[in-house]
Amino acid sequence: MHESRDLRLTQLESWLNGLPATLALRLDTLQPASSDASFRRYFRLQTHSGNSLIVMDAPPEREDSHPFVHVAGLLQEAGVTVPEILIQDLAQGFLLLSDLGSTTYYSAVQQGLEDGTLQVLYRDALAALVRLQGSATAGLPVYDEARLLDEMSLFPEWYVERHHGSTLTEQEQTDLETVFRLLARSAASQPCVLVHRDFHSPNLMVTYPAAGQGDPARNPGILDFQDALLGPITYDIASLVTDARTTWDEAQQLDWAIRYWELGRAAGLPLPSEFSAFHQEYEWMSLQRNLRIMGVFCRLNYRDGKPWYLDHLPRVTQYVRQVAQRYQPLRPLLKLLDRLENIRTYNGIAF
Repeated sequence: MHESRDLRLTQLESWLNGLPATLALRLDTLQPASSDASFRRYFRLQTHSGNSLIVMDAPPEREDSHPFVHVAGLLQEAGVTVPEILIQDLAQGFLLLSDLGSTTYYSAVQQGLEDGTLQVLYRDALAALVRLQGSATAGLPVYDEARLLDEMSLFPEWYVERHHGSTLTEQEQTDLETVFRLLARSAASQPCVLVHRDFHSPNLMVTYPAAGQGDPARNPGILDFQDALLGPITYDIASLVTDARTTWDEAQQLDWAIRYWELGRAAGLPLPSEFSAFHQEYEWMSLQRNLRIMGVFCRLNYRDGKPWYLDHLPRVTQYVRQVAQRYQPLRPLLKLLDRLENIRTYNGIAF
């Protein structure tokens, strides 16, 4: 594995060496920028003009970069800030991109923000989401009921069985299937727009130094959009306000949801005319998403050897409880979570 990564880096350096001299690349400054949960890697390098650029390495046998290029075009046309594709070589899986910086919303929040700055940044994100949802959707795969339903199967497989070492009773299995069908049907019945799928703090870049500086319409920069789908309009606002990596209390969730709903209605997005209807739709959407995430995080730990994802389980579990306790048809989830947590408490195991 190490040798293949070194070979890939050699191929990348060779590709960069062959790019036009007018780019003024300083190849000696190439260094890792980040990696995501897939096989993609990102590098940052400087230019002789003092700018920095990003190189995306997506091995074509592992990652198809065509969706990245396609969705980037859709979002740019809609006025959403995404990396500009300067050079692309899809056959080799290399792209040279503009650099949106290194400060994510997540890192900014973790470092500490005054409430005024936090609110400015997140209101920018809400406005960007409205623009994103107004984009064209040609060529996007459909996020349909079958796919929504299938995603939730990760919850019993990896969270219940693998993480807790438990087997569902026949009644629990029936109740869970009923809840899953309710959530998938609710989501699939919503108007469809472009869905980012991970519109949350790690993928939002602060593109100006501080609140009130620069162009708010350019903030935030959006990353990791290549898996975009045509799907439920509430999906991305649910991602933002019940962020798997940043805890927001219900009052804050509600404030941002109301602001988004007002902005979206004003922009002509197909949102319910009554906020109460919208509130239930995005809460149920968040429950579908967070049940999937609980399964995904456990799979990343047990299958892929990434234990740090378990650090976020208590937060996501609390989001699930928050919604399940509010709606009678979803209450069986609470009973199941209580039973599973009692097992771990009895065995003296922490999350």
